[in-house]
Formats: sequence, structure tokens, C-alpha cells
Amino acid sequence: MMTLLADTFWGTFTGPFRRKEFFQQLYFVANRSLFIIVFCVCFAAVVTILESSFHMKMVIQNDAMVPGFAAVLILRELAAIVTALLLCSRVGAGYASEVGTMQITEQVDALKMLGIDPINYLVIPRFFACVLGGILLTVVSNMTCLFAAMMISQAYLGYTPGMFISSMHRFVQFKDVLFAVIKGACFGGVIPLVACYFGFNCQQGAEGVGKATTNTVVVASIAIIVIDFILSYTFSYLY
Repeated sequence: MMTLLADTFWGTFTGPFRRKEFFQQLYFVANRSLFIIVFCVCFAAVVTILESSFHMKMVIQNDAMVPGFAAVLILRELAAIVTALLLCSRVGAGYASEVGTMQITEQVDALKMLGIDPINYLVIPRFFACVLGGILLTVVSNMTCLFAAMMISQAYLGYTPGMFISSMHRFVQFKDVLFAVIKGACFGGVIPLVACYFGFNCQQGAEGVGKATTNTVVVASIAIIVIDFILSYTFSYLY
């Protein structure tokens, strides 16, 4: 895995950069994943608001701070992590099966015989597409979550959009948005690296492709959660 990571960074500077492949992968990552991510984060935001209100009413008999706390939780954790795990399931599994199939059908060996570096041809366009796609989808997820939280706050808690935004301004800082973007880039970057690693090491047969896909989703999900802990711990010293 570390060798693949080092080769990817080295290939970034040695080129050539395959622009057409990059935009095709960016379309696959960002545009084709947009609907499912927006759909899921809306429900995640609604559940966050409802659960926060329920517990605050139970503990302090007041849910006036729910919009502010929910906005902070959405920006710092919820939107980025939900987006990354959904991307892992959809994009990571797709990449692992695609590269794994190329590996067992000797298409990767054919690339090498033609003098084409598989890292440059397969990994680098997917890596940068996932990094940029992770950033864009995290921003969209944050905006969608905040809008859904605002709507459910008005419908269920009785807080108008103006009251929600006013409460959000008391808790949210610009750093929260910046750190969410950084998380989106890191989460997006780890998915194609894990997927291509298991794809290149895929065993023969349909069982091997299935195992590579399963391992990709499991390992990438664990990596995203560990990276989230490391980044959140690091960012806590910057507030």
C-alpha cells in the first residue's frame, strides 16, 4: 500500500497527466454520486436535529441551542463522514472490481507491454478525481444538510430560518468549513488508493474480484474513520 502511495505521488510529478481520463472519472465520482449522497445526508441531518432536540429537552428542558449545535456537528463531522462512506461503497467498490477485472484478464500486463505505466494510466486520474470530487461533494453535502436541518427546525421545533442562521453564527466559524473541505479531500484520496491496491492484487476468478471489492469497502471505511479521528484531534488544537 505504501509503495502504491509513493508511486502515485511520484507519478504526479513525472506525468503525463491524462486529462480526458481525469474528467471522465470526475464525472463518475461527483456527478453520478450526487443524488444518492444528497438523498442520504438529508435524512442524516433530520435525524440529527430530532435526536438533539429530544435529548436537550430531556436533560436541560430547553432545545434553544439545537440549531447551533446541529450546524457545528454537521460541518465538523456528519456531512463529510457520511459522504465519504457513501463514496467508499459506490466508487471504491466500482474501482476495485474494474481494476481487479483488468488484472485477472491480463489487461494490466498488456499496458506494461505497451510501455504504459499502470499507475499513471489507472491510479493517478482516479486519485485526483476522487480528491476533487470529495471536496465538491462535501461542500454540497454541508449545504444540503444545513438546508434540511433548517427546514426540519422550522417544521418541528418552530425556529424560523432567520433564527436558525442567527444561532448557527454563534457557534460556527469559517475554520469549520475549511476543515470540512480538508477532510473531504483526504477521505476522497484514500478511496482510489485502497481500491487500486486490492485491484492490482486481485486473485483469479469471480471470487477474487468479489473478495477485492469487499476488502476495499472494509479497509477504506476503516481508514476513513481513523483519518477522521486523526484530523479531528489535530484540528481541535487549531480552534
